[in-house]
Amino acid sequence: MRLRMARYFLLAVAIVCLGFYGYAYLERILYQTYESRQFDRTPDRRAAAADVSRIVRPPRKSASSSRLPPRTALLGRLSVPRLHWSAMVREGVDGNTLQLAVGHIPATALPGHPGNVGVAGHRDTFFRGLKDLKAKDEIEFSTLSGDFQYVVESLSIVEPDNVGVLAASSENVLTLVTCYPFSYIGAAPKRFVVRARQVSPPMAPPSTVE
Repeated sequence: MRLRMARYFLLAVAIVCLGFYGYAYLERILYQTYESRQFDRTPDRRAAAADVSRIVRPPRKSASSSRLPPRTALLGRLSVPRLHWSAMVREGVDGNTLQLAVGHIPATALPGHPGNVGVAGHRDTFFRGLKDLKAKDEIEFSTLSGDFQYVVESLSIVEPDNVGVLAASSENVLTLVTCYPFSYIGAAPKRFVVRARQVSPPMAPPSTVE
């Protein structure tokens, strides 16, 4: 009798776990599909980008800085043509954001602006495909303000506290960060870092002072 009850209990736990996983998976798919279609239908991306920039970079003590609305926090779409992979990008790296999309790391540069653009994602969802990335692969970042192409320059594995990979840069670069190893169960001990250089539009030469 006790053995039978234990089996029923374990079966119930398994069903609940599968239900949560299925709900999370479906939520991600629906969000990505909807936002991708809405993004493609945006008639004037530059006008929309102006609205987003005010929300992403709010003035100090602004009420909007405490919580970013899901729609207006959308920055664009990240894709790797060779891998036939893409994911929508939102501002921030909180749990809810990374559940639905990949997140732009606050305090790093925005696409189209000089510096280091940092993007984070979970290794077991959107950034799982990074394990197949190779040097010289092309990465596209389509945003509300324009489309930017990058070429992968390096792949590295670092310690979790190595924040130097997100340091400011004098060049226009893109840094993708996820946990490592990809197949690790639990809190992964390392970080997998992809560094790519912007190749289009060409980076403007630094201004000189006479």
